[in-house]
Formats: sequence, C-alpha cells, structure tokens
Amino acid sequence: MLQTLAGPQPLQPRKPDVHHRFVVGLLGAGIAGSLTPGLHEAEADRLGVAYSYRIIDLDALGGQAGRSAELVRSAAELGYDGLNVTHPSKQLVQDGLDELSPDARILGAVNTITFHGGRAVGHNTDHTGFIGGFRAGLPSAPINSVVQVGAGGAGAAVAYALLNAGAGHLVIADIDADRAERLAARLAPHFPNSDVAAARTDAIAGTIRTADGLVNTTPIGMTGHPGIPVDPHLLHPGLWVADVIYRPLETALVMAAREKGCAVLDGGRMVVGQAAAAFELFTGIPADPDHMLATFRQATPASHSDQKDGIRR
Repeated sequence: MLQTLAGPQPLQPRKPDVHHRFVVGLLGAGIAGSLTPGLHEAEADRLGVAYSYRIIDLDALGGQAGRSAELVRSAAELGYDGLNVTHPSKQLVQDGLDELSPDARILGAVNTITFHGGRAVGHNTDHTGFIGGFRAGLPSAPINSVVQVGAGGAGAAVAYALLNAGAGHLVIADIDADRAERLAARLAPHFPNSDVAAARTDAIAGTIRTADGLVNTTPIGMTGHPGIPVDPHLLHPGLWVADVIYRPLETALVMAAREKGCAVLDGGRMVVGQAAAAFELFTGIPADPDHMLATFRQATPASHSDQKDGIRR
C-alpha cells in the first residue's frame, strides 16, 4: 500500500556519503538531448563526488509509458540511488513507489524518486525549484496578488509554490476553464488563508492590470510553440513577470516584459532549483544553485534551441 510520509515537512535527503559512487537516472520520453545529466555531473565533479547520471528514454524503449512503474522497480533492483522523472511518467511511476512525500501527494505528480533502505519514495522538487529561483531572482517581489497562466503539471507545482510562500490572491487561468477550476479546487483547501480563483485565459485582462505578478506555465513561447500567452499591452512596469520555459530563456513574454519595464524571471532558475534539490535528496550533499545556474547558462542558448520541449527537465 502506497503511504504518505508524515508531513508537511521539508525535503529529507539521505545522510551525506562522499565515498559512495552514486548512480541516478532520468526517466521520461524524448529526453536524449536533456541537459539534466550534465548539470548533475558537473556539480558532482565540483564537489568531488563520484556520480553517474543515466538516461532512461521511453522513446528508445518503444514509447512504452505504461512501463514507468516497472522501470522504477528495475532501477531499484539495479542499485540506482534515485531517479528524476519527467513527461509522461510523473503520475505513472506512482504504482512503483512505497511512499509519497506530502507535496507529491497533494500535487499528484512525482519528479524525483529516492531509493534507500529498500524503499522507493516519491518527491516533487518542481515547486521548491520555482520558489527558490523566484526568491533568488526576484527577492523583493510582492506576491499579494498573482495571475498564473496554465493549469497543467508545471502549473500545479508553481501554484502550490506560490500559495506555500504566502500568496494572498492567486488567479489560475487556462484556455480550458474546467482544468483551471479543478486545480484551484484541489489546492484551495490546503491554503485557507489564501484566495484561489480560476478563470479562462481570455478573461484576465483586468486582473493583470492590478496584479503584482504574472507567471507563464504554459508551453507558449518555447521552440515549436511560438507566441505569447497574454496580450503584451497588459504588461506594465509595476508587474513582475516569470516564465518557466527555459528553451529558449528569452521567450517572447520575457522580451516583451523587459521592454515594458517589468522585473523579469526566466525559466533557468526553476530548472536549476529543482535539480539542486534533487541532487541533495540523492546524495545528502547540498548543491550550489548559483554554480549550477552558471553551468546551465553556458549550455543553454538565450534565444533558440534544437530541443522541442523547453519545460521538460
């Protein structure tokens, strides 16, 4: 029976062991060009930790997403210390786990798995990655009133992060109003001191004009999905703008926001933040997000990319 760890509680990494040779992997589809292995291995090299990061690409295995839970169990049997998990496996892996962290349970998604003491535990570091990056990149940004565009997997993590950080009023907007309503209804009971509302994306103009901040969690703006998720005329200098897309870092939204005088946060800090949190869960050794961010930016073009998906990790 899948258990939930007693919580809420902070992420619990394993005890540090610099003499252990760590083997971890990334499970997902279409991930052959992922930057995650290099990001983890560069940080391990800096720390003097023996660390091997492997790719488990479902596309190379015939696209069998239904095998996700089986592959988790196989990784445990092969001696892996942990896995990162991306699309389409964040929900599918749960049948291969023994426990879920409280955050992963609430979000209904797992992006990090640790194997320790014969148990597979699912975590979610996407939300910690976003809020850690947000605090580092926009340290004085107010979050009393925030508009979020997108209610998918990334949207759930970002909304949870903002509410957990104390957002007073959060409007979750999506082109699918029902999806936005479902996410708002799922999160609202956990944050009784916050106002969580849902809306269609085409009905948030007035809200953006008076909001403190705007977050894009949709694929709009990444390579293969050009465009901007909101009317750029709604952007104003009193608004901070964040985008979770990191390929490219300079999305149409980021560029338009800069032109309007907005404080801006690109997607680099979120992907680095979740990677740093996962690294510590795997090894018990704190990673340096600033060093990882520098490594990441060296490997990531600012304005274009060959990779089609700029939200996957």
